[in-house]
Amino acid sequence: MELTIRDEFIKLGQAMKLADLVDNGAMAKEAIASGSVLVNGQTETRRGRKCRAGDVIEWEGNKVIIRCL
Repeated sequence: MELTIRDEFIKLGQAMKLADLVDNGAMAKEAIASGSVLVNGQTETRRGRKCRAGDVIEWEGNKVIIRCL
């Protein structure tokens, strides 16, 4: 799946919500804090991590690629 953004970056928690990986911010926070979310193949535990074009978010078998307009 691809998530297209208009700005230079999007925070990880917001990206997970917009990509429908989670229903709300609380679920994103919990998933990220548990260490089960990968960004570019690396475990990420910071909800505010800035994701930019080309970054790949993975969680529970779902993969989202960030694209920029």
